Amino acid sequence: MTNSTSGLDDLDYRLIALLRTDGRLPVAKLAAQLGVSRATVTARMERLERAGTIAGYTVVVQTHGRDDAVRAVTMVEVDGKNSEQIIRRLAGFPEIRALYTTNGRWDVVAEIETATLREFDELLRKMRQIDGIANTETSILLAARKELG
Repeated sequence: MTNSTSGLDDLDYRLIALLRTDGRLPVAKLAAQLGVSRATVTARMERLERAGTIAGYTVVVQTHGRDDAVRAVTMVEVDGKNSEQIIRRLAGFPEIRALYTTNGRWDVVAEIETATLREFDELLRKMRQIDGIANTETSILLAARKELG
């Protein structure tokens, strides 16, 4: 189903915000925080799932339990038409949390998280050695201004 935010009301947005904060909140707790019945919350969640607005529930894993983890985004330029092969190779690195294809100068964007700067440097070295990666540009993420999920 296609993801659509048309037709959402304030209650839907508040429910989604609570689920982004903790996707494991029991329906009873959601209902109490939203000031509605459990049946209303259940019906809203089912409707949002059917519409594709809520695509699933996931676990967010904290890297080594450390708040000082090194987080970054790396833009990758692929040489030739090897994007799928390179994406499969990059997906094998546990430090790469997500991969996105994109348009423009860069072909792939990788979200990276490591416990230390030394591990981060080693990962970048390994990434740059992958055959078919023409160029990379990395930006370290400093302070989160808004985090989802």
